Amino acid sequence: MDKREAMIRHYFDMCNAGDVDGLVACFTPDAVHYFPPGLPGAPWRGAEAIAKGWVWCVRELGSQWTIERIMLAEGGAPEAVIEWTHWKRKKNSALRGDEWYRFDPESGKISEIRAYYAAPASKDVPIDELHEFDYAGRGYALKP
Repeated sequence: MDKREAMIRHYFDMCNAGDVDGLVACFTPDAVHYFPPGLPGAPWRGAEAIAKGWVWCVRELGSQWTIERIMLAEGGAPEAVIEWTHWKRKKNSALRGDEWYRFDPESGKISEIRAYYAAPASKDVPIDELHEFDYAGRGYALKP
């Protein structure tokens, strides 16, 4: 497995486990996680802030994440993009989106994540996702 993919998968494992130390170890100390407008405190700056943000989500929202797709930049460039689902089990809802990753070439750690949501968050639907896209037919996770 490519080291970029391995790091992303490990990062998601640490998110799902709510492991602060494991999450911090995935990032450069000055890493930044950008989000669409509306998330309080965004962007999250620094490995510890990112870790604490996700641990809060696990504890307060029952968050779990699934990776749907991973695309790696050609030629080993220190970049990748993924498609994911963020399951908010305590709210019986989910959010789908993409993230673009940049890695520190020397350490292989994540230095930047840019998150993009599939659709604006809507309180009227249980799962925020693209309208009429066949998630089941394309093999996407339909539960955490």
